[in-house]
Amino acid sequence: GSVTRVSCACCALIIFLMAAPPPPSQINNICVFCGARPGNDPEFLQGADRLAEELTKRNIGLVYGGGSLGLMGGVSRGVHTRGGKVQGVIPKALAPREISGEVVGEITEVADMHARKLLMYKKADAFIALPGGYGTFEELVECITWVQLGVHSKPIGILNIKGYYDPLVQLVKNGTSMGFIDEAFARNVLVISNDPAELVELLLKHTPPRSEIKWITEAQT
Repeated sequence: GSVTRVSCACCALIIFLMAAPPPPSQINNICVFCGARPGNDPEFLQGADRLAEELTKRNIGLVYGGGSLGLMGGVSRGVHTRGGKVQGVIPKALAPREISGEVVGEITEVADMHARKLLMYKKADAFIALPGGYGTFEELVECITWVQLGVHSKPIGILNIKGYYDPLVQLVKNGTSMGFIDEAFARNVLVISNDPAELVELLLKHTPPRSEIKWITEAQT
C-alpha cells in the first residue's frame, strides 16, 4: 500500500464553508465507521467480513479510519483481499498505535481528527456504522447532524450486528417522545439492518431528508 501525508491546519473550519450537495446519483465509495477492537464475540468480525464481501461484489470502494486492528482491520482486509478499492485516512498521532503489520490499499495520513473526518466524508458517497466505541459513536452522530444542518445529504446506515445499536435506537425514540428530536427526521435519516446485503441495498435506494437550513457557500464568504 501507499501512504500519503496531508497537512491541513484549517480543515476543521472548512465544514462551515460547504454547501450541501444533492444526494449522490450512485454510490461508488462507502465510508465505514467502526472500532479498532474486535469485540468479544466472533460475530462482529464475521459481520465486518460479510460487509466487505458485499461491497466488493457490488464494486463499491471502502473509505475507513486507516487502522489495521479490530473491525477496521477486518473490513479493510476483507475488501482488499477480494480485490476491492481501499482508502484509509488516519491522523499521524494514531498511526503507530493503530497501524500494525502490512498496510492495505491507499493510506492518507492527516494532521488531526478533524482533518480525518472531513476527508473521509468528502471521499464517500454514503456511510455505514459498525459496532465501535466512543469514536465510532461520535462519527456517526456528527454525520447525522450534518444532514440535519444541510452540510451533506448522503445516505447513512447502521449494520446492527447482535443488536449492538438497539440502545441508540431507543435513545433516539426517547429524544423524539420528549420533544428534543424531530420525529420525521429521525424516522428518515437512517437505514438499519443486521444483514450487510440488505443494508447496502437499502442505502442504494435511500434518499435522506433535506435540511431546511441554507448552508453558507464559499462564494458567499
